[in-house]
Amino acid sequence: MDARLSPLVEHVLVPVVVMDDAARAPGLAQALVAGGLPVAEVTFRTAAARDAIAAMAQVPGMIVGAGTVRTPEQAEQAVAAGATFIVSAGLSEKVVRRCQELDVPVLPGTATATEIQQATELGLDTVKFFPAETAGGAAAVKALAAPYPDISFVPTGGIGPKNLADYLAVTSIVACGGSWMCPRDAVADGRFDEVERLTAEAVQLVRSIKEA
Repeated sequence: MDARLSPLVEHVLVPVVVMDDAARAPGLAQALVAGGLPVAEVTFRTAAARDAIAAMAQVPGMIVGAGTVRTPEQAEQAVAAGATFIVSAGLSEKVVRRCQELDVPVLPGTATATEIQQATELGLDTVKFFPAETAGGAAAVKALAAPYPDISFVPTGGIGPKNLADYLAVTSIVACGGSWMCPRDAVADGRFDEVERLTAEAVQLVRSIKEA
C-alpha cells in the first residue's frame, strides 16, 4: 500500500463531505480536527469543492482529499488546491494515469473482480469499493478479497454506525468512508458543534469496535 495513504488507515474512517459553500470549509475542518478525525474526502459534486479543499488544507493538522473525481482535469484542480489523495466513484484509466503522473495516491471505485483486475494492471494495490452496501456489503468485499489477497479496500456507500463493525471485521478493509458525521445540512448551516460531537462519537465507535 502507498505509504501516503497511512493517515486513512490510521484514522479508519474517512468523512465524505459535500460542500455547498466554501466559506464553511474552515469551520468544518476545525470541527473534524477537534472531534479527533482530521481527515476528509471533499467530493467534486459542487462548484465549491475546489475552493473548499484549498481552505481546509490550510487548517493545521487537516488531511484533505478529493472525491468523485471523474476527469484528469479535476484531478489536476484538486491537487493544485491541496488535495493529498484522489478518490473516484469508478475506475478510469485516464484519471489513474494522471494521478500517477501528478504523484498523488488514487483510490478508484471498484465493485467487480474485473474492475479490481484492471486496477492491479494499472499498478494499484488499494481500491475503493463502491457503492458498498448495494454492491453486496462486507460479505462481497470478503469474497472479492479471496482471489486478490494483495489488494486493500476502502468501502464507501451506505456505511454507518450500525454496520461499521461488519466492514472492519474484514481484514482486507483498511478504512471506510462515511458521511454520517458531516450531515450536509449541518455543514451548510454552520452547526459545527454538531459535527464535532458526531465526529467524536464516530471515533469512540471505532475504538470500541477495535477493542471488542
